[in-house]
Amino acid sequence: MAVPKKKISRSRRNMRRHSCAYQIDPVAYTTGLDGALVRTHTVTLENVAQYVEARTAAKAARKAATNNAK
Repeated sequence: MAVPKKKISRSRRNMRRHSCAYQIDPVAYTTGLDGALVRTHTVTLENVAQYVEARTAAKAARKAATNNAK
């Protein structure tokens, strides 16, 4: 039968039990463009469309800046 060699101190015992006391945080929600609740860090088609639009606008601005510099 497995028996501990030494008695575990109250401090060590409580430190082990303390790690179980952590709780999972509740799911965070934010309001979307239409006012509906949306989970944070979630990819939606609207987010992708906004990203692509912003990226193409930035690319066009950089291209225009390099053409004006020449």
